[in-house]
Amino acid sequence: MHKYLPNNINRMSQTKYIFVTGGVTSSLGKGIIAASLAKLLQGRGYRTTIQKFDPYINVDPGTLNPYEHGECYVTDDGAETDLDLGHYERFLNVPTSQANNVTTGRIYLSVIEKERRGEFLGKTVQVVPHITNEIKDRMQLLGKTGDFDIVITEIGGTVGDIESLPYIESVRQLVWELGEHNGLVIHLTLVPYLAAAGELKTKPTQHSVKTLMESGIKADILVCRTEHEISEELRNKLALFCNVKREAVIQSIDASTIYEVPNLMLEEGLDVVALKKLDLPKKAAPDLKHWNTFLRRLKNPKHTVNIGLIGKYVELQDSYKSILEAFIHAGAANETKVNVISVHSEFLDASDVAEKFTGLDAILVAPGFGERGIEGKIEAVRYARENKIPFLGICLGMQMAVIEYSRNVLGYADANSTEMNPETSHPVVNLMEEQKNITDKGGTMRLGAWKCDIKSDTLAHRIYEKTTISERHRHRYEYNSNYVAILEKAGLKASGVNPETGLVEIVELEEHPFFIGVQYHPEYKSTVENPHPLFVNFVAATVKAKKK
Repeated sequence: MHKYLPNNINRMSQTKYIFVTGGVTSSLGKGIIAASLAKLLQGRGYRTTIQKFDPYINVDPGTLNPYEHGECYVTDDGAETDLDLGHYERFLNVPTSQANNVTTGRIYLSVIEKERRGEFLGKTVQVVPHITNEIKDRMQLLGKTGDFDIVITEIGGTVGDIESLPYIESVRQLVWELGEHNGLVIHLTLVPYLAAAGELKTKPTQHSVKTLMESGIKADILVCRTEHEISEELRNKLALFCNVKREAVIQSIDASTIYEVPNLMLEEGLDVVALKKLDLPKKAAPDLKHWNTFLRRLKNPKHTVNIGLIGKYVELQDSYKSILEAFIHAGAANETKVNVISVHSEFLDASDVAEKFTGLDAILVAPGFGERGIEGKIEAVRYARENKIPFLGICLGMQMAVIEYSRNVLGYADANSTEMNPETSHPVVNLMEEQKNITDKGGTMRLGAWKCDIKSDTLAHRIYEKTTISERHRHRYEYNSNYVAILEKAGLKASGVNPETGLVEIVELEEHPFFIGVQYHPEYKSTVENPHPLFVNFVAATVKAKKK
């Protein structure tokens, strides 16, 4: 044992670690590169997982505005996480958990709680070693379970950011502690194309690698995002000036879909270079049979449908990332190109709904929080119900279906959710009993996987072909049980119920081509390998309705 090595670190670690950092600019696609490499390693037979470390001080993304951070992804165990975890699950078809997403806020909260308990024995608590030790512990948490051969860690932000410094320092320490062949660093940068000069420029990448080296980290692999092919001459230049081997200069060129990236990385040999550095056998070539079948169906559709996504965060596509990806999976399963048409619910009303919905073959009313845009969503539900247009409502979308039916079929003119109107005389959607005394907003909703019992001879049962399912939730308000019998008698069937709480999870209409609302978020569980049945059937019903 090296005299400077902590006693709890073994140089011959059984689990190998890969760290993915970014430079030059954000939004280069570290998550997609990490997920693509993980897919290739998984295809070669290695048990692989990915985790994301985010440098913001929020404890989790649960309290972040979708305009700021995109959607908040939810895992089975109820963690509110970064949307990149959705990519990880969609690529690997393996569930993630609380341990797969860590923020600076969570790190500092944990260290401060330890200090309050006196665990540091009166020592001065500092960024180094206390914060960095906490980060390193979290980085190795999944590796120590024995469930994974390789753990890929994506570091959020870009090298040089003030808030990323503790993570970069932690990676430096951990790579040294793990020893040779047990850890490697992949650095993702931009090689921009200057139209005026007519050439690609390597200088931003050189500066980014220099900044990384100033932090004590040498990149083992350089992944270069680019709009144009990188010549052999430029690859040699990058290898020379960025101090990496020529074979470790990997081109990541723009693709028509993120699902092409694993094949592009396979062609570039990213997985082979990584395995060589980690001193692991290549085993067999990656098994991408199912993946490429999906891609072939995605690229060669036999049908085309236009589905309206009615939401209030439509300006930022990442706000509904999992829904958009679920439509890609379901579209491929049906050999159908799904054009998702965003419609802002805040600017939708009875006077123009017919005009704005012209050309739409189906309607999805999206999740959300707060009063803004609610009336537009209710109007969208009414239009879909009355005009027999295939409809899917998710979370708030299901609640809007309940409100719309109460108003326009039962005649309860002021029916509403107490979230929007606490004084409504018909609170058909109201706050869950256990939520009424909660003041903290973070991590206090009904979160994670909950069971749902499905009634036989229903649309839901035909979709799932099961009587019990488990789906992920993220909400505070529920369909008011006091109104279920009244609405069922009027035709709005409650076809799915939580066995523990008795709360309604699914509503549907029988005299309709396809009309279903769900309290949960089916989009979170859709993957390339297992497209979600609700989306698959929704797209199939849309194709069928369009043919008619």
